[in-house]
Amino acid sequence: MSRIAYVNGRYVPHAQARVHIDDRGYQFGDGIYEVCAVRGGHMIDNVPHLDRLERSLREMAMAMPMSRAALECVMRETIRRNLVRDGIVYLQMTRGVAPRDHAFPKHPKTQIVVTARNAKPHTTAMIEDGVKAIVQPDIRWGRCDIKTISLLPNCIAKQAARVAGAYEAILVDENGVVTEGSSSNAWIVTPEGKLVTRPPSNDIQNGITRLEIIKIAKELGLAFEERAFTLEEMRRAREAFVTSASSFAMPVTQLDEAPIANGKPGTLALRLRAAYVAHMDRQAGAA
Repeated sequence: MSRIAYVNGRYVPHAQARVHIDDRGYQFGDGIYEVCAVRGGHMIDNVPHLDRLERSLREMAMAMPMSRAALECVMRETIRRNLVRDGIVYLQMTRGVAPRDHAFPKHPKTQIVVTARNAKPHTTAMIEDGVKAIVQPDIRWGRCDIKTISLLPNCIAKQAARVAGAYEAILVDENGVVTEGSSSNAWIVTPEGKLVTRPPSNDIQNGITRLEIIKIAKELGLAFEERAFTLEEMRRAREAFVTSASSFAMPVTQLDEAPIANGKPGTLALRLRAAYVAHMDRQAGAA
């Protein structure tokens, strides 16, 4: 089956989906995006994802191209037309087509693209053995809280991870403090058993999966703290894992060439992963 994309009001074959060469997303990376997990054919946590989308648009002084209700209909229809059961739906909005000029155009028209695809399930080895991460310097701009399509520093870090045979790159600032992963939020469990992740700020994406894991942790009564932690703390941690719409909660058992703790996924990370998968299944079943 050929894939279908939604482009500015039309559903078209994916191979024929086009944007203009003067689109500001192509010229400047002047746009935002969202990625929502799909489980059993249904969007997961779509309300907070669209809340964050609208926040990113406000921070970028961009207009919604349609009502929120209409956008949800487009997302669901794109999922349906692509027969997606377990995967993602991706949407991207840019400031539109205008003669190339760094300043914003006077009368921009927000452009929108929506795609959806199935994803390969996480392998048994990834869950039972965990994954490797490498350390990379955080060279991103100062507004990482905006989910912008300007992702070149993230791509550089992710490519370094790919070359090293790693799943993710853990980004570290000039003070040796962990910010997040190249496409995920980073977590540790301290030697005392406390769950720690960095608080939301301009330095990180306030991940939707991150927020749900925090909610689950509180419901389970886990010792939890939002604070910055250093790379050395992560190396000495009892457990480490990353979260995102595509990773869920993925145990990290190796950092660079050294194991974390005993080099096996920790019980807390696996417990939180199982609880998050159950959360997705409940949403899919209730939809």
